[in-house]
Amino acid sequence: MMLRYALQTVRARKGGFLGAFFALMCAAALITACGTLLETGLRGTIATERYAATPVVVSADQNVHQTTVKHKKGKTKVKHKAKPIAERAWLPDDLATELRKVPGVREVIPELTFLAEPLAPGGAVDKDRPAYGHAWDSAALTPYTLTTGTAPKADGDLVIDRRFAERAHLEPGDRLTVQSTQSPRTYRVTGTAAPAQEVRHQTALFFSTAEARRLAAHPGQVTAFGVLPAKGTEAAALERSVSTALHGTKAPHGTTVRVSSGDGRGPVEFLDAAAARTKLVSMGGAMGGTSLLVAVLVVVGTFALSVQQRHRELALLRAIAATPGQIRALLGREALIVGAAAGTTGALAGLPLGSWLHGRFMAMGTVPATLQHTVSVFPPFAALAATLLGAWAAARISSRRIARIRPAEALAEARAERTRPAWGRVLAGVALLAGGAVLVAVLSVLRTEPASTPVTFLAVVVLASSVALLGPLLVRAAVAVLGGPLALTGPSSRLARANLRGHAARMASVVTPLTLLIGMTCTVLFVQPTLGNAARAQAREGIRADWVVAAQGPGVPAEAAQRLRTQHDTVTEVVRTTVRVGLDKYAAQGVTPGGLTRTWDPDVTAGSLKKLTENTVAVSELAADQLHLKPGSSLKLTLGDGTPATPTVVAVYAKGLGFGDLTFAHDLVARHVDNPLATSVLVSTARTQTQLATTLREFPGIHVLAPAAADSIQAARQQANAEVNYLAMGLVLAFTAIAVVNTLAMSVSERVREFALLRLAGATRRQVLGMLRTEALSVLLLATALGSGIALAVLTAFSVGMTGEAAPAVTPLVYVAVVALAGLLALVATALPGRVALRVRPVTVATAKE
Repeated sequence: MMLRYALQTVRARKGGFLGAFFALMCAAALITACGTLLETGLRGTIATERYAATPVVVSADQNVHQTTVKHKKGKTKVKHKAKPIAERAWLPDDLATELRKVPGVREVIPELTFLAEPLAPGGAVDKDRPAYGHAWDSAALTPYTLTTGTAPKADGDLVIDRRFAERAHLEPGDRLTVQSTQSPRTYRVTGTAAPAQEVRHQTALFFSTAEARRLAAHPGQVTAFGVLPAKGTEAAALERSVSTALHGTKAPHGTTVRVSSGDGRGPVEFLDAAAARTKLVSMGGAMGGTSLLVAVLVVVGTFALSVQQRHRELALLRAIAATPGQIRALLGREALIVGAAAGTTGALAGLPLGSWLHGRFMAMGTVPATLQHTVSVFPPFAALAATLLGAWAAARISSRRIARIRPAEALAEARAERTRPAWGRVLAGVALLAGGAVLVAVLSVLRTEPASTPVTFLAVVVLASSVALLGPLLVRAAVAVLGGPLALTGPSSRLARANLRGHAARMASVVTPLTLLIGMTCTVLFVQPTLGNAARAQAREGIRADWVVAAQGPGVPAEAAQRLRTQHDTVTEVVRTTVRVGLDKYAAQGVTPGGLTRTWDPDVTAGSLKKLTENTVAVSELAADQLHLKPGSSLKLTLGDGTPATPTVVAVYAKGLGFGDLTFAHDLVARHVDNPLATSVLVSTARTQTQLATTLREFPGIHVLAPAAADSIQAARQQANAEVNYLAMGLVLAFTAIAVVNTLAMSVSERVREFALLRLAGATRRQVLGMLRTEALSVLLLATALGSGIALAVLTAFSVGMTGEAAPAVTPLVYVAVVALAGLLALVATALPGRVALRVRPVTVATAKE
């Protein structure tokens, strides 16, 4: 019976449920979109291209592993965790001998993959198809076959893939300069090659075997082995045989050997795609979690406003003997009906939204095109389930009072709003406020970005939730402050003051999404600048060099730095990487130790940089605190390519944000990264910029910059990285903005009878609209104060934790734009429904049945 009555109510009050429907639909779309990103990270396919003709690929494990054993209450628990390393792990080339002995193996082809960027005219190099160098001996792995010319034999010979040859208008006999891991070199194109199947995500350059080994810069090692089966041997059988033969085999430095086939070959080929999986899981989970919290807050507010608008109807039901359980059942079933329709619509809309998000992340370079977008039924069904649960929970929360109080009280409250909110609501609001304060306090002691970021946004949502519960009290407090000025500014303002005071709960439902919008937007916009500005400030203070040499391409070759070195000048090469201490990731760099203090000052607080060698390391104060290190301590870590090392700490420095947590000698890091070219070269010299540029004229794409210009380039890179976060959280902000408009429109639309009575009492149409504007501006002022206070508290705590100073980077113009946008939304969402409501004749409305 209740289901039938719920269906009749929804059918009869379509307009009243429209706001809740829209809020739930947007929530479902957002959850579905985030779910598709999460699923892509978990299950996204990385299709192989380079190893298409190779059923089995043998490579080094790209993970660091940690096993913990716990003994508790007579039981033993073993946990195994793995985290990816930053660079490619290599295998010994003599492993080929063992592989050739495996039954069913016809041929073993060693593979070398290394940096090789052609310096062709603009437009010839496709940015979506990065170039890699290989030995011609491994062309059979795809396979590539010659279409023109001959294979490379001499060190100066080169075969290029046909697509690149067509774009660059190259043919056999032409010359092409290639920037690889060494100095740029000009090669003679001896031929062009085409793959047997389409290769869409890379450009292949093939060198002679000797030249490929030189450029790979890993003597006695290979990237992988392609294993081809003998006639009559199935790929699955070959994989089992190879796995059995190599079981327990470890590469030098303890790296485990991996055997891959089928879809498992893709991650071996495209390391960036494999790493992007982890990033997508983290990003999708963070976006989805934040979206869910925001959606719950918004939907509860929307349902509360909807129930409040139906207070008289529900009170009458109580008066004619409807039990509290029946009221709850009715509202719950109505919510499930609306939630089912909204959830289905939103889930379907979320699928193209997720595809669009994935495309934008690919365009920004966050997700490589090699990681294919994966869509299944799980995200839409999860979104539908979350929507139904959220709608039902919101209805239960919103109906708690009307279902609990006596029928006579319900009828009384239907005519006049309660002067005081329920004690339970106040206590819950105070508890959430205390919880938000605890989160802010915790945030002030978190010193790593992965730990602080989720707490930052959680604190905003929790504090906004406390505003939702304490809203009526806050509105009344605001009226007490603004009441005097409003009473002096005309009849419209006096009417607005009376409404704010008499309908505090209704106004509070509007304050909440506005507060969330302003607080969340300011936090999203100013978190990255707070961290980035502090890091750049440390870098500016720490760079003592007169000039900075940078490259447009992959980096500055070692020979270019060598050309700059003289007896009286100091040249510091900087190469960056990421290392792991246990499973924890730390940003690291390698710097040239000689004369380091003339070009670089990270503010050493203990020890000395003069002792920096290939067997030592300098650490930031943050890393020293986390790892309990001091000068003289040994630090066990894993370098970027999986090589274990145990350097001795010789110095501790303060400027970790600007220079990374770990600093090694340049030559050590350069041997264990995919790209050994210097990220930058710091030069302390009396020579001019022109003289240095003349010295480097043989190196294409190399520029000599003043430190201030290099800082500007770094700022632009940080802005590009921040745009990814803006996009990730932008949808949550868009949903919140929609909720603001939705709630305001619902709040105004249900006041048609009130406007008619005011008109009949003598108020003009202009005065009623003026009253609405004043109410909207009053609510905006309160929401701006609350949202700005929340954002300031959270950003200040974030700044204290991450930078050690209470200095959030707030751009005044951006802040004013945020408040102006919120004000525009509030005024438009109030004025348009108000004008529509005032079109009907007052007498018609006043005499109509409620």
